[in-house]
Amino acid sequence: MKALYSDGSVQECEDGLKVLRHTASHVMAQAVQRLYPGTKLAIGPAIDDGFYYDFDKEGGFVPEDLEKIEAEMKKIIKENLKLETYTLSRQEAIDYLKSRGEIYKVQLVVDLPQDARISFYKQGEFVDLCAGPHALYTKAVKAFKLTTIAGAYWRGDEKNKMLSRIYGTAWESKEDLEKYLNMLEEAKKRDHRKLGKELGLFAIMEEGQGFPFYLPKGMILRNNLIEYWRELHTRENYHEISTPMILDQKLWLRSGHWDHYKENMYTTVIDDELYCIKPMNCPGCILVYRNENHSYKELPLRMGELGTVHRHERSGTLHGLFRVRCFTQDDAHIFMTPEQIPQEIAGVVRLVDEVYSKFGFKYHIELSTRPENSMGSDEDWEMATNGLKNALDSLGREYAINEGDGAFYGPKIDFHLEDSLGRTWQCGTIQLDFQLPQRFDLNYIGADGEKHRPIMIHRVIYGSIDRFMGILIEHYGGKFPTWLAPVQVRVLSVSEKSFDYAEQVANKLKAAGIREKLDNRGEKIGYKIREAQLQKVPYMLVIGENEAQDGTIVTVRSRDGKDIGTVKLDDFIAMVQKETADRI
Repeated sequence: MKALYSDGSVQECEDGLKVLRHTASHVMAQAVQRLYPGTKLAIGPAIDDGFYYDFDKEGGFVPEDLEKIEAEMKKIIKENLKLETYTLSRQEAIDYLKSRGEIYKVQLVVDLPQDARISFYKQGEFVDLCAGPHALYTKAVKAFKLTTIAGAYWRGDEKNKMLSRIYGTAWESKEDLEKYLNMLEEAKKRDHRKLGKELGLFAIMEEGQGFPFYLPKGMILRNNLIEYWRELHTRENYHEISTPMILDQKLWLRSGHWDHYKENMYTTVIDDELYCIKPMNCPGCILVYRNENHSYKELPLRMGELGTVHRHERSGTLHGLFRVRCFTQDDAHIFMTPEQIPQEIAGVVRLVDEVYSKFGFKYHIELSTRPENSMGSDEDWEMATNGLKNALDSLGREYAINEGDGAFYGPKIDFHLEDSLGRTWQCGTIQLDFQLPQRFDLNYIGADGEKHRPIMIHRVIYGSIDRFMGILIEHYGGKFPTWLAPVQVRVLSVSEKSFDYAEQVANKLKAAGIREKLDNRGEKIGYKIREAQLQKVPYMLVIGENEAQDGTIVTVRSRDGKDIGTVKLDDFIAMVQKETADRI
């Protein structure tokens, strides 16, 4: 679409949806100030799937306000106001914004360079500080919906004032909007916080905000993921280790984490010395490597760790299992020679592909390059970045470049998986690190008998077991495949006459290693079936008089209501065992 840029030019814009949503945020802000004069503006960017704007309004907003704001937005769109842009000097911009009482915009301008020319966009009576670009007319916003209200600290700092954030979405057509809104409705049904409570998987207690409690069923799911991880990593010749949760602050100073990450680290004092609760596992793994001398014949040396880490997250950002303060990473670190970089990256990519395919995820790859706040020489960063690029190119894998989003110690490959609703999640990562081996003076003895510096890969596949569980809950909508399901079979007796045989069936399932639950309550069978379906148990065995008299058969139903029919109990057990063994 054609877009208006801050220099006054009109150009074709490839990212038309982003321009559309950015324009929608301005239309919303204009509507808010029309309806609620005196409301102050903060920021209003386009984001993935929509836009938002932060407002400082006395008393905030209530859900009923969204309908009024939408109605006013439709009026503004119908007016088809032309968007115009102009620039002011830094001081002119500050004076202008002060005259309008826009205190937050003034702060934004104050932080800009002294000689900066500041751009504004105007539509009708509404003027906003903005870098653009925007649509040419407000009528470009054809299909939109305001979705939620949330609180947001100014500039994300909890020491600042809490503002009111209104989220919305905008699309190029009503059909696209309807499709997205339907997806949101389905996402609400699959919300892992809701399902986690209903299915008895995990809980977040007031006594530990951001620190998940795993319930018995949740531990079964978690342990199945861990067992799968261990099986794969044993096959791939990883050595599992475990490193302490609390380590001396000096270690984190040496690794660079203290300088780059201390705001997110918890600390404690032991014997008058400052210690840190680890936010990452890598320095501990480095100490394990350094604990022994190594030869080039041992490389690549692959170490895996299911390490629990703690990171301070602001209370306003906490979200179920997706954003927590304590989580377990499926970490691994590979120490290798420079020549081994391509083969080791290829091995990790292959492993990622195998795991994501097991859960039915598609994914895309991004290569994240050097951030501003980084350590190390230009030469090291260029070599590391080229190492990742060459590895992906040799594999024939397509990838996008994500400029400036690498780790502070090295560039990385990120894997963004797509769930059953089409949403994307960044989980797996491969980080190529030249810096920490230097900082910790790591070495190995080469074929020439001399010391050489190893190269280090940091990598995760799940990313965080906790977050990956949350993603799986929503991906499957709680209907886990048989191998993952906390309860695989529910045995349902029809009447007292079948109680004894139902108990025998349950015991035989348990002895065969099948996770079962016996329901011998005196409730009607229809009630028991509905309850089992709500718990999303893969299979129900209905045990009535006929089954009890025969003593070898069961009637099988699936959680989706399908009547599979009467089968031999031994055949059913063999089927469930096979599904579990094959992880399907």
